[in-house]
Amino acid sequence: MEHRRKLFGYVVFITASIVLPARSLAETAASSYAAVAIPASSSLLPNNTDEQPLFLSLSLSLAPLSARKVVELTGKSNPAALDEAEDESLLMPLSLSLSLLSTRSLINGNKDNAAQNKDDDEIEREAGFRESLFGSIEPAAEVSPSTPIWKQLVTGWRGFSQLELADNYSSPEHFSKAKLRTELSRTGQFNEHIKWKISGRFDYDAAYDLSNFYPEAVRQNQRAQFFVRENYLDVSAGNFDFRLGRQHVVWGEMVGLFFADVVSAKDLREFILPAFDILRIPQWAIRAEYSKNDTHAEVLWIPVPTLDEIGKPGADFYPGPLRGTASFLGEDRSGRNIGNSNYGFRLSQLKNGWDMTAFYYHSLDASSTFYRVSGPADPLVFQPRHDKIDQAGGTVTKDFGSIVFKGELVYTDGRSFNVARPSAVNGLVKQNTLDYALGLDFSLPAETRLNLQFFQRVFFAHDRDSFSDAVESGGSILLVGKVWRKLEAQTLLIHSLNHSDWMFRPRLSWNFERNWRWAVGADIFGGKPTGLFGRFDHNDRVYTELRYSF
Repeated sequence: MEHRRKLFGYVVFITASIVLPARSLAETAASSYAAVAIPASSSLLPNNTDEQPLFLSLSLSLAPLSARKVVELTGKSNPAALDEAEDESLLMPLSLSLSLLSTRSLINGNKDNAAQNKDDDEIEREAGFRESLFGSIEPAAEVSPSTPIWKQLVTGWRGFSQLELADNYSSPEHFSKAKLRTELSRTGQFNEHIKWKISGRFDYDAAYDLSNFYPEAVRQNQRAQFFVRENYLDVSAGNFDFRLGRQHVVWGEMVGLFFADVVSAKDLREFILPAFDILRIPQWAIRAEYSKNDTHAEVLWIPVPTLDEIGKPGADFYPGPLRGTASFLGEDRSGRNIGNSNYGFRLSQLKNGWDMTAFYYHSLDASSTFYRVSGPADPLVFQPRHDKIDQAGGTVTKDFGSIVFKGELVYTDGRSFNVARPSAVNGLVKQNTLDYALGLDFSLPAETRLNLQFFQRVFFAHDRDSFSDAVESGGSILLVGKVWRKLEAQTLLIHSLNHSDWMFRPRLSWNFERNWRWAVGADIFGGKPTGLFGRFDHNDRVYTELRYSF
């Protein structure tokens, strides 16, 4: 078919776009260190110095050539040769030696640093606490004052380029994705108390140029987009840390689904299928954290909230109810203003190895609620809107060695749900919910990991015309293991225990070279049209990914 031939040309072009810049970046980074690198096999180094420090010394002397040296250099011993030597310039020999530090030097150095090490341990522990909230920031590489400005701007960037291809094999079969994602980020610091990060990502999906399968609104929405990722300033002042700017705020993370992670907005145009670091959308926020011993407190303010991206009607994973039967109006985001600011706080405590947190969060709901805007006897028409909600909950984690236990719980007040009753105002009923999840993560032999989860949603004052039961239960199984050397297999199954509603995701990935990964997999859905997964029963797909990280 025509779009297949276009796809082949696109893949060739994109592969070149990944490989050539990647090689250029690698060569630039390598050249920065080539001038100072010493080969491990150098004959200057003894064989037993792999783990011992080296001492480098330079010596310079200024002296005239002696008569003996003249004889050695010229082979002349006659008076004329000696007279010739007296007219020669002074000799400035420069000697370079590379040797092991003596044991005495090491002992003396350790004595000088012994008192400092105790303080360093406490500093590292405090830093670890802060990283649990703000995430680790890699220190900026020191730049020589003589390094040209253009080179300082070009080097030091991190990121990835990823090519993703997918084909929806359910009827009607169609080519659903040919996306190139490229993300760049850089960190630095003004001084030891003020650090910064900038990052951005550009996505282009050629599937919407190669095919006319999707409506024009979907093609415009998902063809190309630039994302402002994390861009913030960190300020440290004693036990206090402040982060100002666009940032990820992660309060919980279970496998495959979201529970206590209530702050993050999400790009749901591919449902929850992308990796979480791609799926999460940063928030413009001001965040403060206080750390003291094993206790942490965090306060958060989001002046203008960022909401979930759900795409347009007609897209593969548009989340509207009764897809194929109802029609939809454009999303109402009028509530997204400083008058509807989000705010919250979180407290955490580490006690006897148990990492426990509790939080409260008031927000304009990032998730869409689909209001019925048509009359009871008219064809169904819905519009996605966003309501104010309040959420409270907590998390707990405990490491038992080869087994890690995780639990998350969140109570939500103010969210509405669709019901089948035509007389219901807006087709909705407000129902408070309690969601919780319990998980066990096992480290098994042969580099194998097994994760088991049980989760449940309880509806308070449950409406009999709701599409859900009063108590909805489910479970998940994740198995990850090495198949052969750099080849890894992964299988994820999430299944409702109330209905035949499920998602199955097998995946095979191969890290064939350093920083390179190639993967193939499938996303398969099953269930009723009103189920979380069953509504996408006709969107089963196979995919492949090629990623270069730098």
